[in-house]
This record gives sequence, structure tokens and C-alpha cells, in this order.
Amino acid sequence: MAWRGHLSRNLKELRFLYCQSSPGSTQTREFVHRNYKDLKTLNPKLPILIRECSGVEPQIWARYDMGVERYVRLDGLTEAQISKKLEELVKAGEELKV
Repeated sequence: MAWRGHLSRNLKELRFLYCQSSPGSTQTREFVHRNYKDLKTLNPKLPILIRECSGVEPQIWARYDMGVERYVRLDGLTEAQISKKLEELVKAGEELKV
């Protein structure tokens, strides 16, 4: 899980979008609840934004250098799968730097 400390090296901003009440957003809400403190502690200067909106599909958005953004839909994913998707977004930031 060393990649968690590299978020601020590879990302300019991280956004979680999800619905406050829909069953499809349950795992994303739990992931944020359990992991936000750890991610923020390891990356204190990285903006980690939480956006709750009724009826929205759960997603993670990553903003990289030069305004490049990528997102991943999280509907139906488990917490472990969400963590894997976040790791993939972080590693994509490394590739964009090369």
C-alpha cells in the first residue's frame, strides 16, 4: 500500500462523487469513511474532495498535471476493488509524467 503515500506526487486533486442514500453508493461511502483520514494524513497538501449528490453514480475523479482528468465508475464495486481502481489512477499519473 505504499502507493497511498504517492498520491500527491502523481495527482493534483482527487474527487469522490456519490449519492448519500443509494445502495449503489454504499461501498464508496464506506471506502471514504474508512480511508479518508489515512489518505489525508499521508498526503496533507493534496485536495481530496468529497461530493455528495442525490442520484449520482459513484465515481472517482483524478486531476493530473496540465488539467488532464480521468475518472472511474465505482457502482457495484467492493471496497477492495475501489482501492485497486484508486491505485490504478495513481499509477496512471506516474505514466503521464514520463
